[in-house]
Amino acid sequence: MRRLRNVKIVATLGPASSDYKTIRALFEAGADVFRLNMSHGTHDEHRVRYDILRQIEADTGRPVAVLADLQGPKLRVGTFAAGATDLEEGEMFRLDLDPAEGDSHRVCLPHPEIFAALEPGARLLVNDGKIRLKVIDCGPDFANCEVMVGGTISNRKGVNVPDVVLPLAALSEKDRVDLEFACELGADWLALSFVQRPEDVTEAKELAKGRAMVLSKIEKPSAERAFDEILAVSDGIMVARGDLGVELPVHAVPPIQKRLIRKCRAAAKPVIVATQMLESMIESPMPTRAEVSDVATAIYEGADAVMLSAESAAGRYPIDAVQTMNAVAQSVEGDSTYRDIIEASRIATRQTVTDGIVAAAREIAETTDVSAICCYTQSGKTVGLVCRERPRVPVIALSPITQTLRKLCLNWGVHAVRCDEVSRFKEAVVNAARAARDYGFADESHQIIVMAGVPFNVTGTTNILRVAPCDERLIYRTDPE
Repeated sequence: MRRLRNVKIVATLGPASSDYKTIRALFEAGADVFRLNMSHGTHDEHRVRYDILRQIEADTGRPVAVLADLQGPKLRVGTFAAGATDLEEGEMFRLDLDPAEGDSHRVCLPHPEIFAALEPGARLLVNDGKIRLKVIDCGPDFANCEVMVGGTISNRKGVNVPDVVLPLAALSEKDRVDLEFACELGADWLALSFVQRPEDVTEAKELAKGRAMVLSKIEKPSAERAFDEILAVSDGIMVARGDLGVELPVHAVPPIQKRLIRKCRAAAKPVIVATQMLESMIESPMPTRAEVSDVATAIYEGADAVMLSAESAAGRYPIDAVQTMNAVAQSVEGDSTYRDIIEASRIATRQTVTDGIVAAAREIAETTDVSAICCYTQSGKTVGLVCRERPRVPVIALSPITQTLRKLCLNWGVHAVRCDEVSRFKEAVVNAARAARDYGFADESHQIIVMAGVPFNVTGTTNILRVAPCDERLIYRTDPE
């Protein structure tokens, strides 16, 4: 099942996409990675969906990646005696640790960590920023605030604190349980919420113990400010524009998105653009023109993947949403302007032998009649470097390690193929030629680029590049050993 595009599609599973038939249809429509949202559903429900995905993988012979998205700490106000109250602009409103039900003058905020970090002038955003409070004075158990933007505040609405770094770990107790469950289940990627500092990521990686890759969600201003350090310790990035757009002015999000994508490309780490991409398709079979343009923008910028959330998890048209995203991707990548933008934004990196080999592979593919770049890989690192180059031809990743192939499903342009272990370079060339023919990337009249490392089956040894024919008779004739 060859994709006719390079950008990958992440689809969230949920009540609207829980049975084999629907999930298989999502896969056939174009979904490459499936997200299990640990904020919703039980472990048993996630296990059923995971088992269905592995069955689809077995039935189609195509690796499927699973992304488990951890909830992160949830900061919420307490309850009100009347269930809700109205706040007027200019009024004073108090947040405190008193568990008594709230009224029009105060409510409990059961998070002492927030009060410990607050300073006068800091903002508190309630209910996705619809209500905005400014701290006038505060202490270890209270904050007296002026209502800057009023509205109705009701029970257990979420609170964002954009102006300070909170003394909270990114992993709650629930997240630790969910992380262990996801790793034991076999998830390929973990998405870490509430990242504020690089230490949050290293803690998650220590708990994962190499069983899954860790992807940092950038959804707080503090994470954007410390992005270089967070990127350095992360295996991938998600630009989570929902919370980012609450805690920052909405007009600041597009340039941040563009900047983060470019930095991820330079670091050869996959980046997902997420949140509200085709939001109207939760209820409508057709997206808005603005949503299509939003998806297209992320693809033009060179993102590795674009993500559907409620559209595929709880919407009325999950398959249509994937089909729409697939069609937009094919249209954008078929535009000559797309290639101009991608190549103009390429950042040359020449620090290692492997860097030089992957750059040479891309240049050879652009100047000769080559149909695909085939990488024999153990860890997937070289494949990531090839993807950083954003070559004009498809990238085929070959590995005997299923876990490596699954995680590569998130990388731009990769078609993952399982093969047997090899001990000689000629075997790698033969496997690559067969894969290129079997999946429709080339026929016996074409040439491919083959990359591998000697000694074989050792991580980090990529040191050979060969332009080879797809005709096995020619391979054996030119390389009898």
